[in-house]
Amino acid sequence: MVAANGGLVIETCSRCPKPSVLFQEYSGQHLCGKHLFSSIRRRVAKELRAQLELPKDARHQDGSSYRIFAAISGGKDSAVLLSMLVDIIGKRRDVEIIAGCIDEGIDGYRSPSLELARQLANDLGVQFETLSYEEMGYERMDEVVRRMPIMAKNQDEAKGMMPCSYCGVFRRQGINALAAKVNADVMALGHNLDDMAQSILMNLQKGDIERSVRLAPHTAIPIDGLAPRIVPLRWIPEQEIHAHAVCAGLPIHHGDCPHAAGAMRQLSRGIVANLESITPGARHGLLHSLDQIRVLHRAVHPNNSSEILNCERCGEITSRKVCQACTMKDWLIESA
Repeated sequence: MVAANGGLVIETCSRCPKPSVLFQEYSGQHLCGKHLFSSIRRRVAKELRAQLELPKDARHQDGSSYRIFAAISGGKDSAVLLSMLVDIIGKRRDVEIIAGCIDEGIDGYRSPSLELARQLANDLGVQFETLSYEEMGYERMDEVVRRMPIMAKNQDEAKGMMPCSYCGVFRRQGINALAAKVNADVMALGHNLDDMAQSILMNLQKGDIERSVRLAPHTAIPIDGLAPRIVPLRWIPEQEIHAHAVCAGLPIHHGDCPHAAGAMRQLSRGIVANLESITPGARHGLLHSLDQIRVLHRAVHPNNSSEILNCERCGEITSRKVCQACTMKDWLIESA
């Protein structure tokens, strides 16, 4: 708000006399740092209860703790994810939270963000694990990008692929590998409301309903051999997560991946932002729509008609004989 003399007027919180740090346009409320935290915490706790059914004693029969693997990156979303998990259920003796970060091999980007992820885990007293693309048998992402023109020339399927197409496949395998390494019962991802809305929109643009209904959370219909994924932040807008991370002083990396420019998600980000500015609550509407589509899909396909296979090469879950990660690994070898 602008005062009559041209200066800025900071609105007070709708719930207390403190100055607000954020305006929730969809709710019409101004929130200070404290009440923003309580608002986010309440919604995250509700999602955790809905997505993760933990008995009073979640220990396994051998006495080991129920393990939650939190995939973090050094960014704001995963920082808020881990801090919320620790705050809400971290004191339970029957639950163990472990954090992990994938090192894609992106100069000037991953090293500083990885160290901030490590710092956050240390600050919260959480075990921290890492895994690099090279340890997984891939090339560093910078090298993958360098070879992309060669792979596009050699393989019709690789034509038009962006760096995120490769990185997304490799990261998923890396997260699965870390979750398996720590024997996780479930893995938590930091996808926020904007991320979910963008994914839904991208899948609808392609007419890919199957891909939409497979979006996390997966605890209702787990897949054998794969730790189910939960997304406790899925109803929290990106702006609120960023504001809370700053107010809470969480160690977060503010840089953007240098290879992300031009990705389809970046285009969808702009579309979702425009929709939200025109109709506050549009992001929530997209996610509510997905939840309803998921219910209808399960009613029509009660046995989950999607064919689930194991890759003949690496054993990972896939929808075809050889998974996309192994296919891309072959492309990299051929392009050397």
